[in-house]
Amino acid sequence: QVQLVESGGGSVQAGGSLRLSCAASGGTFSTYTMGWFRQAPGKERTFVAGITWNGGHTDYADSVKGRFTISRDNANNMVSLQMNSLKPEDTAVYFCAGSQSLSGSVARMRPVYKSWGQGIQVTVSS
Repeated sequence: QVQLVESGGGSVQAGGSLRLSCAASGGTFSTYTMGWFRQAPGKERTFVAGITWNGGHTDYADSVKGRFTISRDNANNMVSLQMNSLKPEDTAVYFCAGSQSLSGSVARMRPVYKSWGQGIQVTVSS
């Protein structure tokens, strides 16, 4: 399994932008579907966005569609999440996750993902 490390979190005012990055090591990154999940205090960890192994398909939670963009760079073993027009309700710990799969679709279910980063805090103030 790949090891994943997130970076790029922080605090921003509503309407602002942040870019999260996730660096992968120790596995064949190009064979992994990659996802971003988030967990707010007292709530379950939920799917935010995902991208297939070759970048051919992406999927987004309805709450972030049109504001967030997921992308990947297989040459450099990186996946990113560009977050624009941030809202206070986007405040959460964000997790990068990987599922070794050459499927043409993105899985939204958390148990499918076997590799997880440690999480990174994103705080959006009003």
